[in-house]
Amino acid sequence: MPNIKSNKKRMITSKEANERNKSKRSKIKTLTKKYEALIAEGNVEEARVMLPQLLSEIDKSGLFKANNCSRKASRFTKMLNDLENKK
Repeated sequence: MPNIKSNKKRMITSKEANERNKSKRSKIKTLTKKYEALIAEGNVEEARVMLPQLLSEIDKSGLFKANNCSRKASRFTKMLNDLENKK
């Protein structure tokens, strides 16, 4: 337990940020699993609707660096495009 006032505050804010980030990470993982399940089923229409939601959550979460966000967006988009081209 910290003795210095600024360290006490830092511990509290760090804990709050950790909880916030955990919630965001969980939401993104859930959306990712749902999207990948739609792709696996071959459900193009629902996947097309879900893709912007997933990419929006990833972009606005603030958990990932810019290149990581771009890579994820590219991979998810490629999954959908491959599925559309296969049919």
